[in-house]
Amino acid sequence: MNVVELLRAAGPLLWVLAALSVYVVYTAAVRAQALARLGRDPDALIERARAITAESGPAAALAEVDRAAHPGSAVHVLRAGLGRADRGPEAAQAAMNSALLAEDARLYAGLPALGTAAQIAPLLGLLGTVIGMVRSFLVFADTAAPTPDQLAQGISEALVNTAAGLIVAVVAYVARNALKARADRIATGAERVREEVPAWLAGRNRGMVPEVALHFDPVPAAGATR
Repeated sequence: MNVVELLRAAGPLLWVLAALSVYVVYTAAVRAQALARLGRDPDALIERARAITAESGPAAALAEVDRAAHPGSAVHVLRAGLGRADRGPEAAQAAMNSALLAEDARLYAGLPALGTAAQIAPLLGLLGTVIGMVRSFLVFADTAAPTPDQLAQGISEALVNTAAGLIVAVVAYVARNALKARADRIATGAERVREEVPAWLAGRNRGMVPEVALHFDPVPAAGATR
């Protein structure tokens, strides 16, 4: 029995597993590309924004961030904080919290689907195994002394589906864990920005000299009656 005959003997469940494997590879490739874009190194831009905030204020830093058009998650959180900095550190913190939740949704999108694929692929392979063994036992019911060729189809269906289910599960599991580790690193950088920006704003506010209104009493003319 050659490979083509072996795959043909595996039955329709093998095509279901093949479709699932295509979905896993496609999802992993799309998410890897998205994380590569969201995880571009933002350190230089963040440091530049910090220096501009200290020198010229958050509005100038926001203009610099917008001009850079950096796609990273940390920069999106930074942009949200600088955009509300004129309302105080508390408003900036709230804006960055909302932005961080949105970035988490973008970072971890697709990972639950890969986890689900890793769980159901072995079950589909096991279902193919059961169906193949049932077919083998039906041969014994129909024939008193079945030949190896008669038993081969059921056994092939059982083994090929089991192997295919395990392969798809391993690929989905490895891809999901690798992508999650990458997303965790990006999210950590975004959280660091959320913690640092209020300190920038507070430090700038402490360094500003408040305007003081000076009032001078008129000096009485010489010889005037007191």
